[in-house]
Amino acid sequence: MREIRRDIVSGYILSHDNKVLFGKKDPHAGGVYSDCWHIPGGGMDEGESQLEALEREIFEEVGISLTHADVSLLDDIGQGESEKMLSTGEKVLCHMHFFVYKIQLHENADDVSVVLSDDLVEYQWVDTHAISHIKLTPPSLELFRRLKILT
Repeated sequence: MREIRRDIVSGYILSHDNKVLFGKKDPHAGGVYSDCWHIPGGGMDEGESQLEALEREIFEEVGISLTHADVSLLDDIGQGESEKMLSTGEKVLCHMHFFVYKIQLHENADDVSVVLSDDLVEYQWVDTHAISHIKLTPPSLELFRRLKILT
């Protein structure tokens, strides 16, 4: 199996009332970790900066503009790997390096308009104290443990 490497930007989107936005991918669309909840994000396109990719991915996946949000790098040491089906039908082993940004919104979760598109089929806002109750991707588990959000 061929191996590829991807830089992935993700958004730890936090509402004013301390809820985190999680999404779930379509298991039939070839996404990685489709049976788990994860923070929105995706691969960087060639020539994009991390912030350009983050703005594009967050808008594509959940329809949220980062124009009025506070954005800061939260973590850049996460790694992961998973089998992925490319649009060509080729199955590859994808080695990922994650760049996670904290996106602080000024609205409560119920007031944020989330519009799913791209490859997400479900979303939920989860209170920061309830994150341990959902099935997370392995890189998300590592991230939240590293950040002391989970023990």
